[in-house]
Amino acid sequence: MNLEAMQRAMAAAVMQPLTASEGMRAHAPDGRAMTEIAASFIAPNSRLTAFERLEIYNRQYWFRVLGALAEDFPALCAVVGSARFEKLSVAYLTAHPSRSFTLRNLGSKLADWLVRHSEFAGRRHALAVDVARIEWAFVEAFDSAERPPLSLPQIAALDASSRLALQPHLQLMALQYPADNLVLSLHDREKRQASEAGVEHEEEAATPVKLPRLRRRPTWLAAHRVEYSVYYRRLEQEEFLMLTALHRGGSLGQAIEDAFAQSAIPVERRAARVQAWFANWAELGWICAAESVSSSSQALSS
Repeated sequence: MNLEAMQRAMAAAVMQPLTASEGMRAHAPDGRAMTEIAASFIAPNSRLTAFERLEIYNRQYWFRVLGALAEDFPALCAVVGSARFEKLSVAYLTAHPSRSFTLRNLGSKLADWLVRHSEFAGRRHALAVDVARIEWAFVEAFDSAERPPLSLPQIAALDASSRLALQPHLQLMALQYPADNLVLSLHDREKRQASEAGVEHEEEAATPVKLPRLRRRPTWLAAHRVEYSVYYRRLEQEEFLMLTALHRGGSLGQAIEDAFAQSAIPVERRAARVQAWFANWAELGWICAAESVSSSSQALSS
């Protein structure tokens, strides 16, 4: 077995989910005995068999990635309940194991995965997807790049053919629920519990939190960073559509057309609305020159 083959064999073994008692499984997905697999690239020592030595890494991998995912999605955990969240996490990480040198990227596919796996969220599935999108947007907004923004005079000099870009840390979300305040309150709750008690009673953590009643309502949200803090800001639908069009590389004229294509805002009020948006975006530093941001550096959640 060469080095690459050994690394792949060990990674496959280590990323295999644990048993209910948090031990390594006796057999691999293809039916081979894990004792044989472990012995093929790990030597026993005076205290541990090859299986037992590999089991240590198997456990530590799962303890670490499950802990990291829970740290990034505390509101999702509260919405679905910790017991369901643990099953959700194992299923997700089995489908999307860690592939990066940093655990920061671990939850990058969680919201889209959850859309296709409603069985892990129960009756709160749609809300859970929105919450996952908001929490991942927080991660992206917190540490994504920042480019020199355009000033309001620079923006005022643009014409319909101009192309703009958004700050890489700006995240746009189209949601089914106005769940931003819920996420913020659940994050505050989690921080209070961590500081006051350290851990929750197991029976309390196992069930979903009693939530305030939220009615399903289309909501457009932006997450952005100011210095070292992340903020959420609700958007009008037309404002969201215009930002989305600019993000995708459309011209300013096309973005305005897309924003108001099916809008109920009277035509005579649209110019003032666009001016107000740009004034706000300039103040927040959201708009930058198109050539200053590569398409690969931006992320858009929807």
